Amino acid sequence: MLCAVYKSPKKAETYLFVERRDDFSRVPASLMETFGTPQLAMMLNLANKVRLGISDIDKVREALRTQGFYLQLPPPPKNLLKEHLARQAAERGGE
Repeated sequence: MLCAVYKSPKKAETYLFVERRDDFSRVPASLMETFGTPQLAMMLNLANKVRLGISDIDKVREALRTQGFYLQLPPPPKNLLKEHLARQAAERGGE
């Protein structure tokens, strides 16, 4: 399964996978507007891949088959304050 991967010029670390290069016919217009003008990042053969960087390859394949596209969003940023407070609470509990 060959697909094209595009990066968003508007949203950092946001990628759009489509079935065919430059074919956005199955992507909702509202998503395309938010995504911006797609910039080709790579062509990818999903048949030869076992895993992808941050997306579940099976979900990507299924989304391409059923809806014709897959949107990969960046992982949420770490909440360093929450981690720090949890660590402090754990240290206090161990005293």
